Amino acid sequence: MEIPAINLKAIVLVHWLLTVWGCMAWLPTSYAWVNFSVFAIGVWAIAQRDSIDAVLMFLVGMFVTIVTDIVHFGIFYPINDFAAESGRNVFRFSAGMAILSLLLKPASCFFVYQMYRERGGDYNVNFGFITVSRDREAYQSIDQQEEPPTPANPFNQAQDTKPAVRAY
Repeated sequence: MEIPAINLKAIVLVHWLLTVWGCMAWLPTSYAWVNFSVFAIGVWAIAQRDSIDAVLMFLVGMFVTIVTDIVHFGIFYPINDFAAESGRNVFRFSAGMAILSLLLKPASCFFVYQMYRERGGDYNVNFGFITVSRDREAYQSIDQQEEPPTPANPFNQAQDTKPAVRAY
């Protein structure tokens, strides 16, 4: 099964927009700080296309925001609605966008992991039905030329020869 290529810019932009809309009505500032800090790392990963560390930090940050989003929703989701009708509509929209962002984050983590592997990351994950790995056995490095095998003797002596017997 071929995995589609998703652009890192699209992932950061979609989650940034959903987070902005999610912060409109009811979520605390800690929700915004956590998510926007991770998006700053995502911008770093976009700016440095060859950085493995930037993508790995963005991936770990996305996993952390999944956990913190669940905690924020559990603690701060109001039991009663807002009094005014317009307040209820803004709350529903904001809650819907924040929940949609949370639902999209596992898929985004999967695609960011693919980008991490493309940049040279070395963690392998096997989900059973989907295997995320690259087979590098079929490729030969052009930097190294094949040399005939040599014995591992540091003194360049033949290994099977015995020293000559001295006659006194």
